[in-house]
Amino acid sequence: MTGSPAAAASLHPASAYTFGPLAARNPDLEVLLTDGLGGFALSSLAGVPTRCYSGLAVSQQPPVRRYSHLVSPLEILRVGGEDITLHALEIAPGVFEGRGLETLTGATIWDLLPEREQLVRGVRIRRRMCAPRHSGAVVYLYDVQSRVPVTLTLGGFFVDRDMHHVHRAAPRLGFAVQPGGRQVSVQGERETRVTLHLPQGAGVTADPIKPAPFSQRVYYRHDAARGEPEVEYTQGAALWQVQFPAGGGQVAVVVQGILQNGDALKSIPDPWAAYREEALRRRQLAEQAWQASGVKDEVVATLAVAADAYLVQRQHVSTNQRSLSVIAGYPWFADWGRDAMIALPGLTLVTGRYQEAREILGTFLGSLRRGLTPNNFHDDGTGAGYNTVDGALWLAVALERYARTTGDGPFARSALPQLRELLRWHVQGTDHGIAADPTDGLLRAGEPGVQLTWMDVKIKDWVVTPRHGKPVEIQALWLAALGAEARLSEALGEPPMFAQALGRAHQGFAALWGTKPGGSQEPNQHSEEPGPVPEPMTEPTPASPFSPSPLGMGGITGMFGMGSIGLSDNNEYLSAPLPRSPLMPVPPEVSAAPTATLADLLVPATNADAAPWQPDWSVRPNAAIALALPDTPATPAQTSAVIRDIETHLLTPVGLHTLSPLDPNYLGNYGGPQLVRDAAYHQGTVWPWPMGAFVEVLLSQGEVRRARAALAGLTGHLWEAGLGHVSEVFAGDSLTPGGCPFQAWSVAEVLRAHVLVARAEAAALSQN
Repeated sequence: MTGSPAAAASLHPASAYTFGPLAARNPDLEVLLTDGLGGFALSSLAGVPTRCYSGLAVSQQPPVRRYSHLVSPLEILRVGGEDITLHALEIAPGVFEGRGLETLTGATIWDLLPEREQLVRGVRIRRRMCAPRHSGAVVYLYDVQSRVPVTLTLGGFFVDRDMHHVHRAAPRLGFAVQPGGRQVSVQGERETRVTLHLPQGAGVTADPIKPAPFSQRVYYRHDAARGEPEVEYTQGAALWQVQFPAGGGQVAVVVQGILQNGDALKSIPDPWAAYREEALRRRQLAEQAWQASGVKDEVVATLAVAADAYLVQRQHVSTNQRSLSVIAGYPWFADWGRDAMIALPGLTLVTGRYQEAREILGTFLGSLRRGLTPNNFHDDGTGAGYNTVDGALWLAVALERYARTTGDGPFARSALPQLRELLRWHVQGTDHGIAADPTDGLLRAGEPGVQLTWMDVKIKDWVVTPRHGKPVEIQALWLAALGAEARLSEALGEPPMFAQALGRAHQGFAALWGTKPGGSQEPNQHSEEPGPVPEPMTEPTPASPFSPSPLGMGGITGMFGMGSIGLSDNNEYLSAPLPRSPLMPVPPEVSAAPTATLADLLVPATNADAAPWQPDWSVRPNAAIALALPDTPATPAQTSAVIRDIETHLLTPVGLHTLSPLDPNYLGNYGGPQLVRDAAYHQGTVWPWPMGAFVEVLLSQGEVRRARAALAGLTGHLWEAGLGHVSEVFAGDSLTPGGCPFQAWSVAEVLRAHVLVARAEAAALSQN
């Protein structure tokens, strides 16, 4: 053996969070370990499986085609002639097999690596876990402290299935003990290898047990809460009896899913060394984020490590080559284009992972079809869906953010033709009715039965929030994408190709500003009164080329670009506005009534006598997203009016409502069967990720304290559900976490917003 079990504990983590006995026994607290290929190990902090996704899932075609191999380890301690079951399986609501919960003394998360401790008859058992990179495996390290000799029986509860499903009856699995007795092959349609490791010369011995599989019922409480099948039957088997002398010792178990061609992804000859390598890697991720962001605190360390979970290798079937992508959320999402582009700045630019950012951009630039980026890659590996109007526009925004942060001119130059081709398709028209309207330059989109914006739920033939027409954040993204082409072109010494389209769209955006009939307390009303019209386009002003500040070379630029807070080479905090396109005039300073605000959507008029496009005044977070983008025309008074609307209707401690609770269509209950959940998904459910945009809008107005207060609930949420991560959604009324407990754009935007606020606080402090 090349490593030392004790050495793995010597590395000082960047973040640590300790749970006492009561909190550690809560099965609703979940921990996630990932292998960088889409595979993962998921469990509750207490070790209780709570979903069909609990245990070990391994990707056969990274990062998709994921299959479950293990639900839970089997652990039984014998001391003084008494057998005490250390694992715990919920077999019915609130009914547990095993004494795993009652024996827990606490748990600690070290850079998001979980460690739990149990105390039984004076014997302490510490168990640590990791998922080595690109391994398709989970490692369990046991450290036993005992004054008397004890025996630990180890095995597992095994399955062999698609990770989204359950076994209605115990699976038919074969168990074969390999020569030497230290490895067991569990055979179904796929193979699972379970290997026992003992430290040399420590006096710990082990005897293989002839497998005698038995059926074990498991109840999944989180699946029950979601109206999904909640009972599964697994195959349990004890595999080894490990004898510890007085004083105790160490032992390790590695569970690894084998590819269908019979190969293991990566061998793990020394699990203690593998743990130390992973612990060191996580510490380095935190250090890298501290340096890149200029904010050295535990929130940045925690979320930088969390961000790593979503960066995965994608294997392209046609070429068998791999590129980098972003898993939208665990445990059930694959990689999604929109999510990847929104999350990219927080996951990679804030954390200093510039090479990864470039690779992700390359993956999605290479996947464009008729100017559209994939909305999602299918989990079965068969292809992708292209039903998104905003994914390609976010790609343009992310490309500019990357170029500004890194100063990577060669990549920007190589990507500029693809960006222009993307915009050309949008100008002339592409799939799903997506095209620039020649009358006002705005981007229209939508066709019956298709969902195109991020509010994308479809239940059979029912598109719950169709938003067909001209959604506000799509117009802001359209302006930002056109502006990105202009700024990148000028910086690279080339003439912009879409100046006229940018000018028309900039002026056309005025139609989204207006005054709601009856004031801001009456959503879903329509008005033909237009908002203030920007001044006519002026002649282009000379543009400045790329420069280290504020365009890149070590600076952090906000994803939405309302402003940038960069860190110069001499570590002085600088604040500079993101340059507008050289072809775009600054909007005039006109007064706005307190109720003047942004419409959520322009919809085609149904009355022939009315204006062709009518505003939908539903109060949604899309106004915040729009105002945080760099080219959205707005006066300070208009911005303040939108902020008041959002604070009045949408703001919660953990995100923004997707629809005002005063709206008659509001649904405050997110939970239960899929029909109920999906109906509420964007009709009042709270989402964390738009909080990043709202925080940036607040900072643009100099409201640093309000920005910190808005973010406080989410930074506290890091230890409430998916530990160290941020949930996908929260129920509108109760604010109960829901959806994926581990969501990429939630983590990314909370991290990015926290860094922006922390740097604004530091800048304010330095001025006092």
